[in-house]
Amino acid sequence: MPPRKRKTKDKSQESAPKRRRSSRQASKEEAKTHDEADQNEADHDEASPATEPANTAVNPEAPRHDGEWYWLMKAEPEPRFENGVDVSFSIDDLRAKTEPEGWDGIRAYAARNNLRKMNVHDKSFFYHSNCKEPGIVGIMEIVKEFSPDETALVPGAPYYDPASTKENRWSLVHVEFRRKFAVPILLRELREMGKPGGVLENMQMLKQSRLSVSRVSESEWTALCRLADEKAEEAGLEHVNK
Repeated sequence: MPPRKRKTKDKSQESAPKRRRSSRQASKEEAKTHDEADQNEADHDEASPATEPANTAVNPEAPRHDGEWYWLMKAEPEPRFENGVDVSFSIDDLRAKTEPEGWDGIRAYAARNNLRKMNVHDKSFFYHSNCKEPGIVGIMEIVKEFSPDETALVPGAPYYDPASTKENRWSLVHVEFRRKFAVPILLRELREMGKPGGVLENMQMLKQSRLSVSRVSESEWTALCRLADEKAEEAGLEHVNK
C-alpha cells in the first residue's frame, strides 16, 4: 500500500493571523472554560441512575404472601415411560442440574393451583413416589414463579395434553436443589405422625394422597426437618447440601 501523501496548505486559502488576546480577555475565557468543565462533571454525576433489569423470577400474577411458604412435590425416581420417554426424576438428578429445573408435567388442577400460589424463596420437600421406599428425600427452593408449561402443547411429549391451548391451561415453576437428607423420611413414618393427635394430623399430602403438589404448614415443616436431623445423627451421617 503506497504511503499516504502529506497534505499541504494552499497559501491562497490561508486565513489572516488572529488578533492577540488581551490578558484580561484570556482570563475571562479561561474562567468560563473551567466553569463549563465543572458543570459538565456535575451533570455527569447527577445523571439519572440506570434502570434496573426486571426480575423475571417473579410473576406479577402470583398471589403474594408474607414470609416463606412450604410445600411437598412428588417425583418418580425409578424408570417409567410416557409416550416412549422415561419420566423418572430423582433428588440426585436435581442435584446434578447446573440451571434451575422446570417442574413440568403437572396435569391436575389442584396441584397446578398450588404451583401458582408459590413465591420465589418458598421451600419444598422433594418426595420420591411410586418406588420401593417412598418418602421425603430432601429440600429444594422455588427460584422462579409459575409460567406456562409448554410441554402440554407438544405432540409426542411425555405429558402432551391435546385439549390444552395457549391460554395458559397448565403451569410450571422452576426449582433448585438445596439439600439431600442423609436418611429419608419414609411414608410409613409420615403416616404414623399423621395419626389423630400427631403433628401431621392435618397434613395435606396425607389427606389427599394422590395430590402431587401439596401445602406443608410451618409446624409440619419444622417437625419434619427436626426428624431428618435426628435420623442423620443416629446414623452418624450428614445431609448433602448445595
